[in-house]
Amino acid sequence: MRAAVLHEIGQDKLEVLDDIEAAGFGPGKVRIRVRATGLCHSDLSAMNGVLPQPAPFVPGHEGAGEVLEVGEGVSRVRPGDRAVVCWLPACGACPACKRGQTELCLAGFMNAGIPNFRRAAGGPPDVFGFAGTGTFAEEVVVDAGCAVPIPDDVPFDVAALIGCGVTTGLGAALNTADVEAGSSVAVIGCGGVGISAIQGARLRGAAEIVAVDPVASRREAALRFGATGAVAPDGLPDAKQQMTGGEGFDYVFEVVGKSATARTAYENTRRGGTLVVVGAGALDDFLQLNMFELFFDEKRILPSLYGGGDVLRSYERTIALWRAGRIDLEGLITHRVPLAGINEALEQMRTGTALRTCIEI
Repeated sequence: MRAAVLHEIGQDKLEVLDDIEAAGFGPGKVRIRVRATGLCHSDLSAMNGVLPQPAPFVPGHEGAGEVLEVGEGVSRVRPGDRAVVCWLPACGACPACKRGQTELCLAGFMNAGIPNFRRAAGGPPDVFGFAGTGTFAEEVVVDAGCAVPIPDDVPFDVAALIGCGVTTGLGAALNTADVEAGSSVAVIGCGGVGISAIQGARLRGAAEIVAVDPVASRREAALRFGATGAVAPDGLPDAKQQMTGGEGFDYVFEVVGKSATARTAYENTRRGGTLVVVGAGALDDFLQLNMFELFFDEKRILPSLYGGGDVLRSYERTIALWRAGRIDLEGLITHRVPLAGINEALEQMRTGTALRTCIEI
């Protein structure tokens, strides 16, 4: 089968090979025929080493497809079911799961260190899947918890987005921040995740939502998805003055994953307000805060991992909101490419020309 492979960390292009085989099928496993997958910035971060991931590996973690085969002990899905790939499944038994913080379960992260593809037929697995998945492939074998059934009326491209970006952005606004009606919001970084955070803030009734992004097309898109204003980064001070009288925003979402933008987000959050850190950053990139401002400003700093709530419940809520026309998911897909055009999709992500590129497999 075909799959896009990164041979070494730091390479900027993927090689589409046709001799890859999904490996590891057995008890507790599910084989999925991937039909659509989104390109998330986390894939780029894994490729350049910002996020730890052993290589060689198949990127992709935001996918959906058809269940081909289920192993012994798997009951939640059956062959023929449509499924979204969940890259962070909950085990249900660890302390985090028992506390109801299933997004903090570490079981899924353990899968990232186990190869689930191979080059030579019959040989040992020797190619990893990003985050234990690897959806830039025609087929993938995952743990049963990673295969979440979805209704037949949900298109594969929409389902793929629910698998990561939409769940992360919506959840940051609805679960982590619990945005209050009538509040003021700023979102720094308006790709697919940032736009989803904007939609979440709009759902909660935020009065002012300013989108901050250096790319003009993304700022224009943010206005279509519910932002009340959109500025380049150098326009944020004026927006803060005009919208909040200089006090700062009630909620600021950092959706870039860099300490510099997190610092900017902190400075534009009002005293007593909430900074939500959504972007996935590097281990050696440190955010500096002095102890006086931390004490005196009483700003809440809330990291948000995968939407900060129960993932399965978030999937269901997202589908319900989409069906009701309360959120726009199709509009997030601005570009479509076949698997053979994966490097074109990477360039669209790097230049910011795409909100989400759907890779059709």
